[in-house]
Amino acid sequence: MTRASSRFLTAHAADLPDTIPFVGPEALQRVRGSTFRARLGANESGFGPAPSASAAMRVAVDGNWMYADPESHELREAIAVFLGTGVGNVVVGEGIDGLLGLTCALVLARGDTVVTSDGAYPTFNYHVTGHAGRLVKVPYRDDKEDLAALLDAARAENAKVLYVSNPDNPMGSWWSASEIEALIADLPPTTLLLLDEAYCDTAPAGTLSPIELANPQVLRYRTFSKAYGMAGARIGYCVGEAGLIAAFDKVRNHYGINRVGQIGALAALQDQDYLTHAVGLIARARARITRVAADNGLAALPSATNFVAIDCGRDAAFARRILEETLARDVFIRMPGIAPLNRCIRVTAGIDTEVELFAEVLPRALRAANG
Repeated sequence: MTRASSRFLTAHAADLPDTIPFVGPEALQRVRGSTFRARLGANESGFGPAPSASAAMRVAVDGNWMYADPESHELREAIAVFLGTGVGNVVVGEGIDGLLGLTCALVLARGDTVVTSDGAYPTFNYHVTGHAGRLVKVPYRDDKEDLAALLDAARAENAKVLYVSNPDNPMGSWWSASEIEALIADLPPTTLLLLDEAYCDTAPAGTLSPIELANPQVLRYRTFSKAYGMAGARIGYCVGEAGLIAAFDKVRNHYGINRVGQIGALAALQDQDYLTHAVGLIARARARITRVAADNGLAALPSATNFVAIDCGRDAAFARRILEETLARDVFIRMPGIAPLNRCIRVTAGIDTEVELFAEVLPRALRAANG
């Protein structure tokens, strides 16, 4: 940025680092000059949306000259019925990413402390930094977010916000409902818990704690991007106490939701049979990736998500070489960015042909990484 252009920015904006939380596969393809044969790095669902949702979106395209309903009323009403909440307990936004940014705008003043796990979802950190919050990071323990240490840090730092994901990205680990309930019960009275449940649909039974609508200390975030197979539609939602949810109307982009995605999400929510089918396909792909890792002398970590973290058995430099050699063979995967998590690579539970391509490429990538 030039000095001439930076003079128009706030002092805080001018001082922000030039950060891109994720480099997309499209950017990598532009650099490479070729496309990937398998897209297994962004935790999308290659199984796609329900056919009923696809059909609804195709019909909706002809009406795309209209704005979306700025209140997302029908979708919010359907979500409320599905969850057993009131419509006033639900806000719809541009994916969980957009809703986390709005949350930071609502609750963070300059210098407010936010506690998170070191290596957890980087886009959340991006929003905190953008809204002048102060990040305190707690190391993972045994490849899981350390709930006890996170609570200790929230108390010690007088944290305004505590961020936890369950199940977790990037490791795929999860906590039981009872452990999350204990976390909520022990929150400091001045701390707001942001509970990111992007992967709730692929989690085993007993993972999701009941939604307590009267508790203003918890906001829960869910999405149509993962198991529902609609990442490109950018539809997510947040559930919480009605007064806190109503505050989103003060800062959200009321016409920020695209109409086609809004209609598709409604149809997808109403097709739970397909969701069950998709979750089964994701579980099968996870199991296949786990076998591929074992066949190559690597260890897949248990996962409750639509991806598998694979322990490469050595250090981050070795995992990085495996990643680069896999990318060079036209298979897009990713890896965690923080030690000790970055001894792993991360592979999305994709369609059969792409997972089989990964199975074909991994041995060659390992040989090159070792050579």
